[in-house]
Amino acid sequence: MKTNKDKLITHAIVGEISHPTINKSYWTGYDGVARTLPSVGSITYDIEVGDVCIGLVGDHIEPGVSIKNKDAKANMTLNQLACIGNTATIVSGDAKGETGIVTGKHGGIDHVIIYFKQKILNKLVIGDKIQIKSLGLGLELSDYPKVAVMNIDPTLLDKLSLEEVDEKLVVPVAKVIPAYLMGAGIGSDNSRAGDYDIMLHDQDKNLKFDLNDLRFGDVVAIRDHYANYGPHYKQGALTIGVIVHSDSYSAGHGPGVVVILTSDSDQLEYKLQKNANIAKLIK
Repeated sequence: MKTNKDKLITHAIVGEISHPTINKSYWTGYDGVARTLPSVGSITYDIEVGDVCIGLVGDHIEPGVSIKNKDAKANMTLNQLACIGNTATIVSGDAKGETGIVTGKHGGIDHVIIYFKQKILNKLVIGDKIQIKSLGLGLELSDYPKVAVMNIDPTLLDKLSLEEVDEKLVVPVAKVIPAYLMGAGIGSDNSRAGDYDIMLHDQDKNLKFDLNDLRFGDVVAIRDHYANYGPHYKQGALTIGVIVHSDSYSAGHGPGVVVILTSDSDQLEYKLQKNANIAKLIK
């Protein structure tokens, strides 16, 4: 598969481990119940990419390490340049020199999410700085001009077992999501930063589409959505993304998807493969 990866720019970008945030004592969920639960940010020890992201005692949980910049402009730059699969190196603290891999980005809170091995997590403290070799923004597929690619390191893209069949790019995916289950994040004008959420508050639909065992890192297909200029409904379009954070009790929210491929043509297709997950490719 031909790309323009040899012409891409590798930049150093940096952020620091973010303290967890809870904006208020309680918030009301889609079911009318008031809750206070762990949520975004921090060093999360219990779960990692590859684990089930449904049913945790938390809301929008980010697996591994979440980083951010205090300066808003620098943070948005961090979130646009960081790509899933980029190498991240700890540059301060007791774990200085250890490396991990970017596994996602979370819009709204604007965190970049990074996987590190457990022994490294135990050395980290909130405020430690992590530098990323950002590579991927501007990536193009030379033979598929109607397929937009974003938010993924070209090395990881090469590992996704994509197939070229009859002038179409076929992507293995763990799950297929109908357009009407997509919620928070629709209306964003830029899919190269942040994510958008799958709504899982209708159990009948969760069972119909086999979504109750969705995992961090799953590669999923979203039917009838085009996301090159922000995610929106378009019949016949297809978007491919990676699950980056857990489900949520908030109305309209759920597991977050970072877009990696999207097309409003017939050049992009999917095939079901239950183990289509980035965890096995980065650990």
